[in-house]
Amino acid sequence: MKKLSSIHTFIIFCLENYKNKNKISGKDALTDFEKYNVFEFLESSFDILHSQSMNYTIDEINEFINNQK
Repeated sequence: MKKLSSIHTFIIFCLENYKNKNKISGKDALTDFEKYNVFEFLESSFDILHSQSMNYTIDEINEFINNQK
């Protein structure tokens, strides 16, 4: 079995916490991440975001998504 990279582990962590904080299904969270290019945002912002609190990171994701609506 191949080990996940730190970035991929972080993205999964963010997806799960985004789902929980926004009280939505996993399917809806995945749809948001795909529709609003959150995967790319998290990968490009990994160096900054992975050292922040979970609440800060999820707030950044929500702001990123809201700015695209």
